[in-house]
Amino acid sequence: MATIHFKQTTTATPEQFVAALTDFGPGRSKLFGNSADGYLKVHEQGPDQADVTEGSAGIWERLHYDWSDPNHIVLTTTDSNTWGGRSGHTYTLTQQPNGTTDVDVVVVREGKNLKGRLLGIVVGTLGKGVLVKAFAKTIKAIEARSSGS
Repeated sequence: MATIHFKQTTTATPEQFVAALTDFGPGRSKLFGNSADGYLKVHEQGPDQADVTEGSAGIWERLHYDWSDPNHIVLTTTDSNTWGGRSGHTYTLTQQPNGTTDVDVVVVREGKNLKGRLLGIVVGTLGKGVLVKAFAKTIKAIEARSSGS
C-alpha cells in the first residue's frame, strides 16, 4: 500500500476548490488530468456527496465523494479495476490570513490485483513527483477558472 502526502497553496478559496472538485460535468479532464470524460459517470449526487466513476488510460475507480465538511473532503474508493482496500483521496483545506488556501492532500493506493500492486509500488516510490506536478496543473486550472480566465 502506498500513502502519498503533499501540500499545495492556491489563490482559490476553499469554496472555489470544492466547486471545482465536485463539478462532474463535461470538461472535467481540463481540471483533473486523470479523469477522462469517457470514463466519467455520476451514479448519484446530493448536496454534499456523490457517487462517481472516473479514470483514464485503462484505470478506473468508483469513488464516494463526501464534502459534508467543506474543509475536509474525503473520496473513498468503492470499486475499481485496480484499487481496493483503503484507497482514496483526502483534501484538507485551510484558508490563510493572506487569502490563500493551503490544500493538504493524502492519496492512498492499495492494489487489489497484480496490476494494482505493481502500480502501487510505482506510485509509492516514483509517483509522488508525478502526482505533485499533476496537482500543480490542477491548482493552476482551478485558479484560472476561479478568476474567469
